[in-house]
Amino acid sequence: MLTSAKAMADDTICDQMNDPDGEQIEVLNVTSPSHVGLVNRAKYMAMHQALMAALPDQEPGMTPAEAKAALLPHLDATLFPEGDKAGWWLKCVQLDLEARGEIARGPKAPVRLYRLPS
Repeated sequence: MLTSAKAMADDTICDQMNDPDGEQIEVLNVTSPSHVGLVNRAKYMAMHQALMAALPDQEPGMTPAEAKAALLPHLDATLFPEGDKAGWWLKCVQLDLEARGEIARGPKAPVRLYRLPS
């Protein structure tokens, strides 16, 4: 079954995150608006929750490296043993959430991310 990332953000659905080999989820990419990818739903949702919890809700935000350091302790060790592949998943979720208007980048370099009001 394929589900949109926005629909999956509902907390009632997040209870099913412990199925790392199961369902996939569509992701968008802010830098390639016409591209839609498919990724593992459980890993996406785990990173989505950790990233949204780590990011501040106003500028200037935090760098991706700061966000990664802040979210690593909150990731499921069975999905991300010792933080394995967390950087790739952080970037995947970041680009998807930017495309969906849930997070934004600050206006100046370096990249700094923050949550947008829902």
